[in-house]
Amino acid sequence: MKAIGFINSLPIDNNASLNEYEIDKPICGSNELLVRVKAISVNPVDYKVRQSAAKDEELYEPKIIGWDAAGVVEHIGTNVENFNVGDEVYYAGDITKPGCYAEYQCIDSAIVAKKPAKLNWMESAALPLTALTSWECIFDRMNIAEGDGKDEKVLIIGGGGVGSIAIQILKELTQFEVIATASREDTVEWCKKMGADRVVNHHKLLEELKNEKDSISYILNFADTAGHWETMTKLIAPQGHIACIVDTTENVNLNALKEKSISFHWELMFTRPMFNTTDKSRQHEILVRIAELADSNKIISTKNREFYGLSAEVFREVHKLQESGKSIGKNVIEF
Repeated sequence: MKAIGFINSLPIDNNASLNEYEIDKPICGSNELLVRVKAISVNPVDYKVRQSAAKDEELYEPKIIGWDAAGVVEHIGTNVENFNVGDEVYYAGDITKPGCYAEYQCIDSAIVAKKPAKLNWMESAALPLTALTSWECIFDRMNIAEGDGKDEKVLIIGGGGVGSIAIQILKELTQFEVIATASREDTVEWCKKMGADRVVNHHKLLEELKNEKDSISYILNFADTAGHWETMTKLIAPQGHIACIVDTTENVNLNALKEKSISFHWELMFTRPMFNTTDKSRQHEILVRIAELADSNKIISTKNREFYGLSAEVFREVHKLQESGKSIGKNVIEF
């Protein structure tokens, strides 16, 4: 089968940074589905792995990345239930396994769900990773319950990416006032389109939220952990919760959370499949709920820009856009 991958970690301007390969079609295990991939979306994790997985070395075989896909089930493992050949599915996958930049992929059925019936391939492929990340942050890490949030505020730092779907989930399933951050006119409008009650500039958060000091119950930081650390400790309410998804490259002062008894949460969507946790199938359940919300028009896909073709040139173009920091919503490739 055809796949897009790399054997060296190179700058995206280098034509060898992503290449086309002919590799063996995968053979799936008893708990897996063989999916004919129809569309994928690109996330920051994609270029971060590309930049780091083969630094100062050359891999013996190409590394195939990609963790957001929608496609058709072509084969089911002997232990698989609730799926049939021909089912249209979507999923985010497992970072320890070969990714979806390929014609076919084997994927654990416990982390797959049938795609939203009302959404096309590209719209569906835009959702899994960010929806799982947001849902796990809100309901599994911070232990918010559906319906919570009356007279409370939640701040989403980085409303244009993962925040796009977090805004929608919170507005649909909770009663929080949702404040999102953005700095450019186009990202401000995007956050409003997603349903944010207010949009503030993350470059001057304390200034714009001076009346919210010590009063924001929950903060979801999808952008810069260390860069916003001090600001978060000032805005968060006593006994509040902060969740982050981005590695910090410098030390942060955990002691700053003690006086207010703040709970801090890390969220990595890949934890459940990576460690084969006993609740791994929770990701199937979450994707089922997301599909139901999409099919009932309660949330919309965060697909923004469309690209076409399983070609290295197309994938390099999308990686370059992701790395620019100017991407809004999801960049999706259909092939």
